[in-house]
Amino acid sequence: MKNRTDLSKKSKKILALSCLMTLVACNDDNTEIVQNQPIAIPQLSPAVAAKMAIDCQNLTRYQYNKTVITDAEVQATGVLKVGNNPIPEHCLIKGYMEQRVSPIDGQTYQIGFEMRLPIQWNGRFLYQGNGGTDGNIVNAVGNIGSGGPISNALYTGFAVISSDAGHNATQNPLFGLDPEARVNYGYAAMGKLTPMAKDLIKFTYGKYPDRSYAGGSSNGGRHAMVAATRFADQFDGIVANAPGFHLPRAAAAQLYTAQQLRRVATDENDLSTALTLAERQVLADSILAKCDALDGIDDGMVQDIDACRTAFNIFKDVPICQTNQRDGQCLTDLQLDVIDKIYTGPINAKGEHLYATQPYDPGLIGNNWASWKFSSSVGSQRDPVAVGIIFQVPPNPSVMDDSRKFAFNYNFDTDFSKLFNTDQTYTESAMSFMLPPNELNLDTILNKGGKMIIVHGASDGVFSVDDTQNWYDKITSTYSEKSIQASDFVRFFRVPGMNHTSAGIATDQFDALTALVRWVEYGEKPDQIIATARGLGNSSGVINTEIPQNWASDRTRPLCFYPLVARYNGQGNSEKAENFSCK
Repeated sequence: MKNRTDLSKKSKKILALSCLMTLVACNDDNTEIVQNQPIAIPQLSPAVAAKMAIDCQNLTRYQYNKTVITDAEVQATGVLKVGNNPIPEHCLIKGYMEQRVSPIDGQTYQIGFEMRLPIQWNGRFLYQGNGGTDGNIVNAVGNIGSGGPISNALYTGFAVISSDAGHNATQNPLFGLDPEARVNYGYAAMGKLTPMAKDLIKFTYGKYPDRSYAGGSSNGGRHAMVAATRFADQFDGIVANAPGFHLPRAAAAQLYTAQQLRRVATDENDLSTALTLAERQVLADSILAKCDALDGIDDGMVQDIDACRTAFNIFKDVPICQTNQRDGQCLTDLQLDVIDKIYTGPINAKGEHLYATQPYDPGLIGNNWASWKFSSSVGSQRDPVAVGIIFQVPPNPSVMDDSRKFAFNYNFDTDFSKLFNTDQTYTESAMSFMLPPNELNLDTILNKGGKMIIVHGASDGVFSVDDTQNWYDKITSTYSEKSIQASDFVRFFRVPGMNHTSAGIATDQFDALTALVRWVEYGEKPDQIIATARGLGNSSGVINTEIPQNWASDRTRPLCFYPLVARYNGQGNSEKAENFSCK
């Protein structure tokens, strides 16, 4: 007969195996804790409104470490508008933090900002991430990037901050030479400004914000995504439109686009000659012919983006110029090869994919798509400078002399690795300071009851919607392994036809911020977000002239949270979102 010790060992082994097989939670000593159950995500309470406790002009008295308030003045109702709507009276505060002289380039740097504080405050704060390479302070109104917005954060009563992220692009376009300016641009300015902004809010209203949000589009969307990890303890909600999440990779991919377009351009100084509007229309029509009806209706939109990946084949489904003579009615074999390579993305000599693919979508006929592909990919104020001066180590200031040459000669076997480089001066690589330490760790947001909404256009000409989709797939897988449904706290919405942040042939007017607030504070899961077109006659105040004439000027569609697709119900007015379902 076995002794008690042997039986104890055996029972522990059985319990350990049970823990593994039945997902029972156990302590280190294999003591059972509790059966696996769905995590109980906290429900946050709604923000409570408040009035100013101190007059606007007295806010110049506010003091904070290394911070100077230069101005504070009342802005009357209607000084700013969103669409046709006047923004209510508020206080405009201007200032800067951490003024310094760089030991690297001798330039003066500071983190410039403005805050707009409503006289009638709703108890909420928004950190507004701005686009491009920052470097200027845009109005702190809380635009999140929807085309032709008819509302924004300030209009609805948020306190909002906007900044230049630590440099002045007009006075110093070479800010990437300074390592601290790089890091401030990547993430540090946000980490420094947010506590100050909340403290100033308390000074103004007598309390800290009840709910705090971060949002933006493009690089501002990247800022928001970074906030969800680096500064997750500071925010309750994150909303990102067209986030340049892996921005250094995307910027380098733009140089690859330029190199490919050069192969078929009739004038390498004008890359639009590689693919004229008429030729892009041929490509768009070919995509529609195979993919438009996949969602149940021919309406000039491809809702079922993933089904289109197999339904459409660029080499089989596009009219080919039989004599290789371009006439605007077909594409040459070489043009098809170029387009295929652009949509596949850069690959190095080892066969490694260096950025995400892009889905074929008819929105490629949009002017915004064309601008990113044909101009920004070689322009001195866009991707070549970002790659050569801000992102690589060591930086290459000569890119300013000939950005086109830099783009055409960029080597993906020898130059791309510089995005990951560090040295004694530049101790953080671009792939460190532009991204979170662990982009798949959203535990802080999850555990505090925070929520995220990410929106991305299917025809984004610079940041691929597939990159965002790949990230969301990984998030879903990561949290599924923890028996957590990712869609319970983060949702991703694709916008068919939309170009970068807005425009294109799309219903691009939507309000993701309100959807986020309702989710964070009232538990209302956004199964869909209604989006509207901005055709001629639309009441938004900002018209998208590219909307086809056969669309209703105010066509609506539901944006469905991925992987669901907006499908026509088979009856009812097809111009109305109410006759579509997310399936």
